[in-house]
Amino acid sequence: MVNKIIQSVLPISHRSQNAIEELVEYYNVERGTTFIKKGQPNHTEYFVLEGICRSYLLNPEGDEITISFFGQGSVISPFMTRTVNGKSILNFQALTRLEVGAMDASKFEELMVENLEIREFGNTVLRNELKAKVEKEIDLASATASERLLKFRQNFPMFENLIPHPTIASYLGITNISLSRLRRELMQQ
Repeated sequence: MVNKIIQSVLPISHRSQNAIEELVEYYNVERGTTFIKKGQPNHTEYFVLEGICRSYLLNPEGDEITISFFGQGSVISPFMTRTVNGKSILNFQALTRLEVGAMDASKFEELMVENLEIREFGNTVLRNELKAKVEKEIDLASATASERLLKFRQNFPMFENLIPHPTIASYLGITNISLSRLRRELMQQ
């Protein structure tokens, strides 16, 4: 399954895929589990094989604010974008039962140094992460709540039926009550 994810990001040779695959270990995460915790050491890269998870932070009032979602077939934010000095700057929580492939980030970095294809794969993951973050930032600043919900539905089909709505509302930068109202309004159109 990891090979399928790699190919969806950037097609690379079987030799390079196998080099990555040799580093990957598989495990399950129960729904509701925060499997990466802010402030805790984390030296791992992750592939989502099955399920949905999110990255989130707590605001000063203690409310959970969803930053990103990751569904089946995706790569979780790379180690270098979600850690400082080897400690996570974000929390990651399984919103459904989750199956992940995980590999040591330093061993993956060694592969990137040795193998041009793997380096380009890693760089593509970074570019995709940056692009998604910038698009979300622009949407939060310039799109209406209704437009943000429609884009969420486009980017994450079926998530609305599978994950808690307060999580979606926090991602969209609105209250859960506003999300309920928007959903009703869009159904009536």
